[in-house]
Amino acid sequence: MTSVHRNLHVEATPARGRPAAQITPTARHAASAPVSDDELEKRFAPVFATIAAGAVNRERNRVLPFEEIGLLKEAGFGALRVPVAFGGLGATLRQTFDLLISLAAADSNLPQALRVHFNVVEDLRLKKDEAVSAQWLKAIAEGAIIGGAATEPGVGAVDRYRTAVTSGPTGLQLNGVKYYTTGTLYADHLIVAADQEGKRISLLVDTHQPGVTVHDDWDGFGQRLTASGTAEFNDVTVTRDRILGPGYGTEGRTFGTAHVQLILLATLAGIGRRAAADAADWIRARTRTFTHAVAELPRNDPLVQQVVGKLFAAAFGARAAVLAAVDELARTLDVRHDVPQQLDASELAAAQAQAVVINLVLEATAELFEVGGASLTSDKLAIDRHWRNARTIASHNPAIFKLRAIGAHELNGEGLPYAWSAGVRPAKQNGG
Repeated sequence: MTSVHRNLHVEATPARGRPAAQITPTARHAASAPVSDDELEKRFAPVFATIAAGAVNRERNRVLPFEEIGLLKEAGFGALRVPVAFGGLGATLRQTFDLLISLAAADSNLPQALRVHFNVVEDLRLKKDEAVSAQWLKAIAEGAIIGGAATEPGVGAVDRYRTAVTSGPTGLQLNGVKYYTTGTLYADHLIVAADQEGKRISLLVDTHQPGVTVHDDWDGFGQRLTASGTAEFNDVTVTRDRILGPGYGTEGRTFGTAHVQLILLATLAGIGRRAAADAADWIRARTRTFTHAVAELPRNDPLVQQVVGKLFAAAFGARAAVLAAVDELARTLDVRHDVPQQLDASELAAAQAQAVVINLVLEATAELFEVGGASLTSDKLAIDRHWRNARTIASHNPAIFKLRAIGAHELNGEGLPYAWSAGVRPAKQNGG
């Protein structure tokens, strides 16, 4: 594919989403009544419908969803979990994930592109430094989107990042290259994992800063519009107030691995919902069938009905599994985010849901082709995108590793692997 790149210093709009200079911290973000499901439905259903209407065209012509991200920002989607005290919607975790499933049914690229954003919001909600938390939550309520840049091929859980913050004549500077920076093209700010004097740190960088360049060079066969490309940082100025502490991959339990995995699973559940709906819509309108079929119209054929029933049941099951794990995570985030046993419960729930949801959605998105013959493979329909997208998402943190971890945990009490990264195995696991 052609590599398209965007120098964000030139093209990004820097004004929107900038943190306010003075915001009074509020005691633990002030509890308030959550927004109702009806209010959320009224606000976002029309937005999702508009997004869904253009999904096939974007897929077939590789049109990056900048406009659709803009619609979500205007509707306040990125501020779902921001407390009302800071201008957000104050949605519950379950409400948020149910909406992520609906967004994925409209266009599966979008929830994955916003995965880091929602994880950063949860980090900020729990952050002990309330002044920093308030500053950024307010910015997000005003429309700021946060992207992420963590992964470097060949760098494992115990290795040092090559991307680093160093001291120079003019102060601190960031240099390095990151890969799989999902959603970064759509973001106003990036959370970057880097090395600083041998320690992992996370820092926030504005996408409009000189020296920040993001390439749209993701070439996967699925989730093609997530902007999961390469990000380069060349002498990017860093101020100390943008360094937020330990970076991704540091040792210890965290809610974050369950949270980001569940966003992928919500995306899969949404794909399952859209695949079932697309198959049903196509069958309802179809008049041709096979000469040996038992009914004149496909929609009256019991074999076709059985497949469609299985598709909708799979979508139902996928959503149920995701929300069950989300409920466990909500217990962690709401009251027990620093309790080891509760963190393990969240991580275990997400890992178990992963195996269930992947199997349901992959089988459904492959089996739907049984109802239509070769006509259903038309490129104009882009029905194949459902399996391609599902298979791509399922490849994240492969389920075979998660299943082994679940078994070892249940049988032998082994700790769950919170730091998922691909790279060099630690020496102690190699017998060294």
